[in-house]
Amino acid sequence: MNVFRVFNVSTVFRFRHKIIPPENFGPRIFYRNMYKPTNDASASEGLADLRSDTMSRPSQAMREKMAAAPVGDDVFCEDPTVLELQSRVAKLLGKEAGLFVTSGSQGNLLASLIHCQGRGLEVICGDVNHIFLYEQGGLAQFGGIQANTLPVQEDGTFSLEGIRSRIRDHTNDHYPRTCMIAIENTQNYHGGIALPLEWLDELVKIGKENNIRLHLDGARLFNAAIATGAPAERLARGFDSVTVCFSKGLGAPVGSVLCGSATFITEARRLRKALGSGMRQVGILAAAGLYCLDHMIDRLADDHANAKLVASAVAALKSPVIAVELKKVQTNMVLLLVDKRIPANDVCKRLALITDEEEAELGGSIKVLAWPRTQNKIRLVFHCDVSNEQAQKVAAKIAFVVKEFTKTLQGDQLA
Repeated sequence: MNVFRVFNVSTVFRFRHKIIPPENFGPRIFYRNMYKPTNDASASEGLADLRSDTMSRPSQAMREKMAAAPVGDDVFCEDPTVLELQSRVAKLLGKEAGLFVTSGSQGNLLASLIHCQGRGLEVICGDVNHIFLYEQGGLAQFGGIQANTLPVQEDGTFSLEGIRSRIRDHTNDHYPRTCMIAIENTQNYHGGIALPLEWLDELVKIGKENNIRLHLDGARLFNAAIATGAPAERLARGFDSVTVCFSKGLGAPVGSVLCGSATFITEARRLRKALGSGMRQVGILAAAGLYCLDHMIDRLADDHANAKLVASAVAALKSPVIAVELKKVQTNMVLLLVDKRIPANDVCKRLALITDEEEAELGGSIKVLAWPRTQNKIRLVFHCDVSNEQAQKVAAKIAFVVKEFTKTLQGDQLA
């Protein structure tokens, strides 16, 4: 059955005045052909890149802050901008000290290697958490650490009883030793869900009762803070270490901060050097993080509002072709559920096109870059480079595309 009759990928596509052959429609090749990166804000008004909030770009004001940053040699702990960022983030999270690292993945790895000093130890984590799915098996690759995973539930948590049952009996010579529990807030895979405070408190209690270290992957912790109304310090309370990322919706080009006790950060700094990240005049990058702290956290609420705007518009369509679970849209992510007869990748390809019919009906349109997370799920992530006006255009665009696919399915059923 041909469910993509009008925009079948086996045919050539006409985009504006370009003819793009089908061999150019691999996922990465596709986006390279359809969208040439530009720093010209006016040129990007007709495009909403929603594949991730990592697509955000530093603003002119942020670039000026970076250019003017006082710097020194950070390996000698002499970069004043880095020292300020580390101190401010640690205070914001209620921790003694912080360390500027290249990425959240590096921060997670450092925390794991410090909390689990010895090969053959074990970390309990969610089966779809970033530290397990998307960090190249760093736990095992660099630390000889085994991951003991629990199913992550629809609300982003995993069973507390399940955690208790997975904690190993350290007196039994057959078992690895449980050394750390790692969680993620917001929970990326299930659509940016902010974890409940009550669950976090119970988890902390379990960790303390069993003398197990607790690590919080807070790549989007500030999104969770905005969504719950609880300060970041409250969300990080009781955790032995926590990472926060500046290169997601906050708009910085690179960088995360790992926080914990002063002793922990001393060890993390030493280990960071061994992993090749002894950085020199890196205050140029840390300055972007300072700009984020001063200007970008509160505005995350705008991204949440834009995500809910689009999600509500999709829900209002009441279409079997594309649906959304509104209650799960808590922060800046939207997961679209696609009819099993239509590959999510085909929908993403269509969203990235503008047809003459679409432009005529909508009075202008927008290219939307989205990520087909699975065969029947599409992820949209809103960030500082997507305005409310663009979000409205995205909602209208999705409605138009849904109408096209609906007609195609109906035609196939009649054929």
